[in-house]
Amino acid sequence: MHVAIIMDGNGRWASQSGLPRTVGHRAGAKAVDRVVETAARHGISTLTLYAFSADNWRRPKAEVSALFALLQHYLSSQTSRCLEQSIRINVIGRRDRLPADVLRAIERSERTTAHCGGMRLRIAVDYSSQYSLMESCKRMSDEASTDPNRFRKHLADVDHSATGAPDVDLLIRTGGEKRLSDFLLWECAYAELHFVDCFWPDFDERAFTHAINEYGRRERRFGQVGATAALAAAE
Repeated sequence: MHVAIIMDGNGRWASQSGLPRTVGHRAGAKAVDRVVETAARHGISTLTLYAFSADNWRRPKAEVSALFALLQHYLSSQTSRCLEQSIRINVIGRRDRLPADVLRAIERSERTTAHCGGMRLRIAVDYSSQYSLMESCKRMSDEASTDPNRFRKHLADVDHSATGAPDVDLLIRTGGEKRLSDFLLWECAYAELHFVDCFWPDFDERAFTHAINEYGRRERRFGQVGATAALAAAE
């Protein structure tokens, strides 16, 4: 099962309490710890977290710097923990615009956990699905084949996705918004969508478990006739 999460609402969470937005981002980092632990316990095979979009470069420089500092701290403090739980870390997205120290931290964490065979933790940084799709199309332009598997390989290469990833089964977005925000557009073609009103720092184990249980009650048909409808037709 591949779960993807748009972690929205850190800044608004802080603003409601009259706190700087950076305080909200720090609280959001603690929520990441809770969710990773919960996902591992539920046997989720791949967890993809939207940490920093390509559009987030438009935010104030101080906030961007604080976000990258948080990412570095997370990687340095949690890599050993992931290693103990056999969680493989992989950062997807562009790397040509990242600060050198951030890139070194990413590569170190990926190298350290490369052999882990448990859950795959993918963190999307400087990520834009539209950019990834356009770059993948460029790489396909010289090929006669239109094989979707070939396209997936190009997409994985563009995104620096270590071994590729299955399509998203469940997409969760916190913060009350109901949009994809340029996140995993190809991979979410048949994803079940789950939107929650709480801000990301308040998203806890109970909320995550509820989302997974809700997913389990849905019937995924992929364009085919559902089992209930097919049974009724046969009768």
